[in-house]
Amino acid sequence: MTAAPPAPRQDGAASSMRPWPPWFRTLFMSDLWERFGFFGMQAILVLFAVAPRDEGGLGLAKADAAALFGAWIGLAFMLCLPGGWIADRLLGPRRTLLLGAAITTLGHFALATPLLWLTPLALVLLAVGMGLYKPNHQAMLNLMFKESGRREAGISLIYVGIQVSALTSPLIAGFLGERVDWRLGFAVSGTAMLLGTVQVALARPRFQGEGERPGRPLEPAAARRAKALTGAVGAGLAVLLGGLALVGGLTAGSGIALVGMASVIAPVLAYTVLYRSRELTAGDRRRLRSFLWIFLGSTLFWSLIAQDGSSLTLFAKHSTDREVFGFEVPVSWLQSATPLFILVLAPLFAWFLLQQRGGRAGVPAKFSAGLLLTGVSFLVMALAAALASGDEKVSPLWLLVVYLMHACGELIVAAVGIAAVADVLPRRFLAHMLGLLWLFAALGGGAGSGLVRLIDVIPEALYYLLLAVLALTVGGALALRRHTVARGLAPEPGGPAADGTAEPAPAPGSGPTTVKEGDPA
Repeated sequence: MTAAPPAPRQDGAASSMRPWPPWFRTLFMSDLWERFGFFGMQAILVLFAVAPRDEGGLGLAKADAAALFGAWIGLAFMLCLPGGWIADRLLGPRRTLLLGAAITTLGHFALATPLLWLTPLALVLLAVGMGLYKPNHQAMLNLMFKESGRREAGISLIYVGIQVSALTSPLIAGFLGERVDWRLGFAVSGTAMLLGTVQVALARPRFQGEGERPGRPLEPAAARRAKALTGAVGAGLAVLLGGLALVGGLTAGSGIALVGMASVIAPVLAYTVLYRSRELTAGDRRRLRSFLWIFLGSTLFWSLIAQDGSSLTLFAKHSTDREVFGFEVPVSWLQSATPLFILVLAPLFAWFLLQQRGGRAGVPAKFSAGLLLTGVSFLVMALAAALASGDEKVSPLWLLVVYLMHACGELIVAAVGIAAVADVLPRRFLAHMLGLLWLFAALGGGAGSGLVRLIDVIPEALYYLLLAVLALTVGGALALRRHTVARGLAPEPGGPAADGTAEPAPAPGSGPTTVKEGDPA
């Protein structure tokens, strides 16, 4: 899944013609390769999981395969917070970035082996690698860019690169995986990630020491204990998972259940710890309580968007007529639709969000609009599933309409959620709040892995209708309570602003929301 681009600045910085520095080209290309590997693997993971054993797949039931994808996404999101902590307190962003890239490469190639028992371990490696890589790629960009205008322009350019990867990798890895061999599709993703890892490793001098050390290092004795404990826990988990997988004790069901429980516990625990922090004022806690609407809305939104790579992929495989002029379009190619729509629509939505400066009052209204749009998309999906009941097949245009609505919803929800985080608590809590946002997204992945099991229990059309009702209900409730939520998010009159400076009391409904660069995940 992708995040929305930051709103463009109006000072001309984004249009500067100065050449990009070598370190930026390294970060740009490494992220392009990392996302190429991610989206290529995502395009065929569920299809590989449902493929029979004699065709090289895992032979899972449809519900188990879809749940496996949701659980994996949830685990990867959860690990972004400890990935940031490791960089901040132990290794520094550059070394953590390199470590994440290397582990991700191992995960891709582990999937590419013919040893099916390695699959659970490979997915864990991929989740760990993503958790280490993604937050520290963003950290290196923020450290290296000294000028905010150049930073925004650079992140916008990287966002374009991400969409290019998301558009092309399913076409290449998907075709090779579906039509030639699943392992070849995973190997293409691993090769792309290997290129990115080598680039980061060789580019150390380009960063001129930035990100080489942790920003808030632990005391030497505490750091040694933390490193030893982290290494021991990591090695123990690797041995345990490998052993269980080897003897057949690590099943898809048990792994999904464990990730689902962790995805529920982690955000609740992290939110509670932050809420009870002695550093927060009464006003901070009031805003944090109101922002819980956004956190939970984000959970629901990402649990619905996760259907793109799971239940909707299976619908495309079994219920759509993909033959065009005698050529059957690979299922994975449909995964390129969303990034294509985002590439086309991103400038329009960036302009629209920039014009709709509704202050904090606009945050719940825009967020509810994204949820309502997603709810309507599943009404469309319910109708498509009803028409495809039995052995009937429908046009893939139904799915393309749904993907278009999801792209629009993502461009709204991701941009608004990431931008609004900057206004809730003082700046020193910004990284923590962003980590919480991803943890609640992980909760969405875990919830999605449970919801998708309903496909085996109820008719598929009813399943999509329930998702639509859920999204429309929550989106409608947030729309009705938008003024109450907005008042809860408002700063104290004359109190400290998010950056610690004095902030005058705003007029009702006035003042732009601070726009923070999004993590192009």
